[in-house]
Amino acid sequence: MSFTITIRAGPARLASRVPQLSTAASLRAFHQSASKNTFFTSKAAPLVFRSNVKSSNNILSRLQGASRGYQSQYDRVYDPTARRGELLRKLLIGGAIFGGTLVAVNAVFNRETREDGGMPPFERSYLNRTFMHTGLGVGIIGLTAYQMIQSGFVYRIMVTNPWIVGIGGIALSIGSMVATRAIEPDNYIPKYACWGLFNATQAALVAPLMTIAPPALLARAGLYTLAMMGSISFVGATAKQDKYLYIGGPLLAGAAIVAVSGFAPLVLPATAVRTLAFTENLWLYGGLAVFGGFTLYDVQKVLYHARLAQRGAIKEDPVNESISLELDFLNIFVRMVQILMMQQRRNR
Repeated sequence: MSFTITIRAGPARLASRVPQLSTAASLRAFHQSASKNTFFTSKAAPLVFRSNVKSSNNILSRLQGASRGYQSQYDRVYDPTARRGELLRKLLIGGAIFGGTLVAVNAVFNRETREDGGMPPFERSYLNRTFMHTGLGVGIIGLTAYQMIQSGFVYRIMVTNPWIVGIGGIALSIGSMVATRAIEPDNYIPKYACWGLFNATQAALVAPLMTIAPPALLARAGLYTLAMMGSISFVGATAKQDKYLYIGGPLLAGAAIVAVSGFAPLVLPATAVRTLAFTENLWLYGGLAVFGGFTLYDVQKVLYHARLAQRGAIKEDPVNESISLELDFLNIFVRMVQILMMQQRRNR
């Protein structure tokens, strides 16, 4: 009966056999192999060490691959050429949304345009002032929401009771809107003060969503919303007089259905997955359709009010007209942000 006594190689000898490993790595691997094997064995120590070398090389290769991936991602994000290409792509998508919506709505709904060949100057002036107030209101909402985020106001209202804050914010928003509409346009100071309060309440309701979404996604959502509303507004402005005023009732019913679908997660159990998915799609895509229709209706209503003001039946009030368009913009924008965030999660 014979047996073999294997004399284990020391750290220096092992390090000479594996020159790519450092001395510290060699010592760790040697002591680990020594603790796992007995003194009398038929296996040589270098075999155990080669497996450690292989695993170490795999780890190093993974780290090098990760560093290369991070570097390529860094170059892609901060490369000016790549950033210009990404901006151009987003502008093209926004232009495609604008053009596609314009062509589609013109082909389906706007086959008959104005017979007189254009918009009267008074209607055009009134519509331009309404759009100016709408853009100013949206700008106030965006800047106010940004300041709320930077000052920590959003965090403070979110750590309190969300239900009280939400219900109080909605009540204040409705109250300021009603007050703005009730004040005569001749009383500039109280009317614009209530209008500014209305925009501030809308900013408080939108600010929590802006803290979740990244700035690039918010910019894309804003661009798509402008493209969609711009194309629909153009269709409404060039259509025949009072052509789409009849859709106010159906749109109101659709808005009620969309609102009910938004409260579905609070009522339905979490096990009703298909029903919740259906209500979510109804809230997002149905809401886009409904508030796109409201944009068309509100533009035609502005032109109708312009004709009434020209005859002296009502007073000119572009502030009141802009409130409806602001609400259309916010509802479309919020849904655009949610849809883009869902697509971003799927692509990860």
